Order: sequence, then structure tokens, then C-alpha cells
Amino acid sequence: MNGTLLALAILAVGMILGAAVAALVVFAIAARRDARVQSSTTVPEGAQAVLQGMDEVAVVVDNSLSIVAASAPAALFGMQEGGVLPDDHLRHLVREARRVDRTEASNLRLRRGIEPRLVTARASVITPRLTLVVIRDITEAERVEEMRRDFVANTSHELKTPVGAVSLLAEAVASAADDPDQVRHFAARLGAEATRLAQLTSRIMNLSRLQAADDLTDLRDVSVDEVVAAAIESQALAAESAGIEIVRGGSRGSYVRGDVQVLTEALSNLVANAVSYSPAGAQVGVGVKVEDNVVDIAVTDRGIGIPEAEQHRVFERFYRADQARSRRTGGTGLGLSIVKYAVQRHGGEVVLWSRPGRGSTFTVRLPAVEGPEGLDDVKKKRKKRKKPEKTKQSKKKLAGALAPAEPSPAEGAP
Repeated sequence: MNGTLLALAILAVGMILGAAVAALVVFAIAARRDARVQSSTTVPEGAQAVLQGMDEVAVVVDNSLSIVAASAPAALFGMQEGGVLPDDHLRHLVREARRVDRTEASNLRLRRGIEPRLVTARASVITPRLTLVVIRDITEAERVEEMRRDFVANTSHELKTPVGAVSLLAEAVASAADDPDQVRHFAARLGAEATRLAQLTSRIMNLSRLQAADDLTDLRDVSVDEVVAAAIESQALAAESAGIEIVRGGSRGSYVRGDVQVLTEALSNLVANAVSYSPAGAQVGVGVKVEDNVVDIAVTDRGIGIPEAEQHRVFERFYRADQARSRRTGGTGLGLSIVKYAVQRHGGEVVLWSRPGRGSTFTVRLPAVEGPEGLDDVKKKRKKRKKPEKTKQSKKKLAGALAPAEPSPAEGAP
């Protein structure tokens, strides 16, 4: 009996000692694993594949701020495996995240090549020795937001003038109720301000529509001749009142793909601009050229011109080259902005050539397309007709109106 108890006791002690040894082994293994993790700079399994699949800039850095893994877009900001974080503010962000042991975020200015970009950076500790840094470029978003703020501010300012004038003129009409001549005078001015307000509102709406993400709805093959004729006709009365002749020249029969109403409004704005800034008795030329599957529509004037330092601003909203002239002619400062966005929505561009005192040439460049079916038959019939010969005087007038003082970009100028 005593032997049995002794054997059981020895067995119990052995089991306790075995469990203790096993616990020590497990603890040692866990400690060794933790130590390995603490000292390891190996990127966790699967993290490398995730980085390679990211569209944003992302890097993993160790305690020395050396990059041990990076996404493909990180190279744009000069971040590659084996290198170090390139910016002091970014390095400070990583150190701060490691110090507080939580995710830290900040907006920074980083260089992409030689171009400074506004980015938002987030640093997160993923292991004791590794930190993940994710960078998102918000330059364009910030630019759009700034444009929105400027647009709202400028629109409010521009609307304030005609609204204030309408209010004052209404008071003047009321106070001059006993004087029919004064009532008629103020009523005429009131009508002019109301027209200006309606024009400004309409153009703001058109510009907003062009800047929207929605696709153009009424797309078809558009005759450039149709657009040019409609644009010239829309400004014929204003040109006649100002003593200005609009001359059309260049090739005919070209087509582009687009919305005829939007294109006509854009070209009408260019012609209206040329008429407004041309002296009395001058000519405004509208020429068309097709080359390398591109249709160039050039509108040339002999007006005041635009200084080179200000040419990059002419397509800004509410920009006016001559404030006094613009007020007299009722300009809104939105015409060229509408032209810019209308042409861009059609896959084209607007090129400006200008010299102060010599005039300006705005050239709309759009992708050319084949004309509608059956066009060749129409052209053949037209060729069979006998065309009246132009006199030397009319040819000279046409060339003078279309040719700027120096070669324009549409005609091969640098």
C-alpha cells in the first residue's frame, strides 16, 4: 500500500515537473518570437502584395526611416526601396506616430519631381520596428475648391453691381413720377441693367453646365461652316453699329464632332470679343483651316491687344483686359472662360496670339471628322456650278482681315 502511494506521489511530481518544463519551453518560444518581431524589419506577409496593388503613394519604413517597401506610385515622389524618407516634415510625422503609438495625419507640401504638391499623409505603426506611411495627392481637389470659392466670391461681386443699379434706378423712377422724360430715361437704363443681369446669369449657368461632369447630350457631326455662319450672324448687328466688318475666309466643308449650340456660343463669344475690342472702321476676320485632321478656326482682330504678362489670365472667370471698355459694352468677363471649357469638352484647345496695339488672334483647334454620307455628291454638284470670280479688291480685303500683324499660332507662329 505504501509503495502504491509512493508511486502515485512520484507520478504526480513528475507530471507537475513536466508541465512546468513545458510551460517554460512555450514561454521561451513565445519570448523568442516576440524578440524576433521586435528586432525584425521584414514586411509582414502579404503587405508587399497589398502595396504593389495600391494606386496611392505608400511606403513602409523602419526605425531608421529607411524605406523597406513601397508602392509603384511612390517613385513619383522620389521614394524607393533602400532609400530614406525625403522630407523633414514627413520624417517628423513618422517619429510622432511612433512616440504616441497611434495614427498621425497631416497636410504637407512634397515635391513630385520639381513640382510642389499638396498631400495628406498618414503614419501608422504596424510592428515595433515598422511604420506604414500612406500619402494622397490632394493638389487638384484643393485647386478645384479654391476655384469654387473664387467663383462664388466673384459671382457675388459681379451680381452686386447690376442688382444695386436696378434698385437705385427703381427708386429714381418712383421719385421722378411727375416727369415723363425722366421716367423714360431711367426706365431705359433700368432695362439695360436688367438685360445685363439676365446675360450675366445666363452665362454663369452656361459656364457651370460646361464645368459639370455630365457628358454633352446633343452630339452629332457638326458643319464648321454652319457654326461660323451662325456666330457671325449673331454679332452682325453689334458689328454694324460699331462700324466693323466681319470677313469670313479659309477652307470650307469641314466637320467636327460636337454640340452645335455649345460650339456656336463659344465662337460667338470670340467674335463678340473681337468686335468689342476693335476700333471703328476695322475688320474682324474669321478663318478656317484643316490640317493633320485638326480644324483650326481663327478669329482675328486689330484691337488693343493683350500684354504677354497677362495672356495666361484671359481665360479666367471675370477677367477683363480693359475694365472701362468692358463696362461700356456690357461685358461679363465670362465669355472666354466659356470658350475654354466648351472647346475642352470637345477634345480641343484654344491658342492665343496677341501683341499690344496690334491685335489678337484666338484659334480654336478641334479634331476633324468625316462629313455625313452623301457629302461628296453635294460637293461634286457645287463644283459643277460656275462660281463668280472674286475681284482683286475683295481678295485683298479678305487677306487683310484674316492676317494678324505677325503670324498667329494657327498659321505657324511659334
